[in-house]
Amino acid sequence: MSRSFDLERANITGANRARRVLWGICWLIFYRPSPRPMHAWRRMILRVFGARVAAGVHPYPAAKIWAPWNLTMGTASCLSDYVDCYSVAPITIAAYATVSQYSYLCSASHDYRDPTLPLVIAPIVIEVDAWVAAGAFIGPGVRVGEGAVVGARSTVTQDVAPWTVVAGSPAIHRGLRPRFRRAANGAVTAA
Repeated sequence: MSRSFDLERANITGANRARRVLWGICWLIFYRPSPRPMHAWRRMILRVFGARVAAGVHPYPAAKIWAPWNLTMGTASCLSDYVDCYSVAPITIAAYATVSQYSYLCSASHDYRDPTLPLVIAPIVIEVDAWVAAGAFIGPGVRVGEGAVVGARSTVTQDVAPWTVVAGSPAIHRGLRPRFRRAANGAVTAA
């Protein structure tokens, strides 16, 4: 059996489906209607379902998370409203990283070369201080480097280098502007 077929079977087992149904009910009743400032409440719900969520994380109520047990969020990271977090494979949003509204984090696809279109999954990593702007698509297996910025409505199918700005469809480095870092002493320097 191929690796992708095994992964597909793992994601369609009865136990996995039951877990996702239970999560969907909980999301609909407890997570989604919660007031926007109640991040601690949503962090607790995500942790109950196996998400690894650090202190100060901002999961907004309209963010859709397919499988919270495959989600890791670092300190003060943000998953904004209407983000679709299709976490078939693990998705990591590191400390101080932001995924803006209407973005789509897609950790699964199908192998178009095989007539049976088997499921292929690969993790997504959004590193420390990175920003995925509104409406961006991040594909399976992509790593958005530390401090990188993905422009609004961009399509990212390959890794983004640290401290770069990419935009477009497909997203490429366009030399839009330099990305700056803030040092511990408060000084701002070019990356």
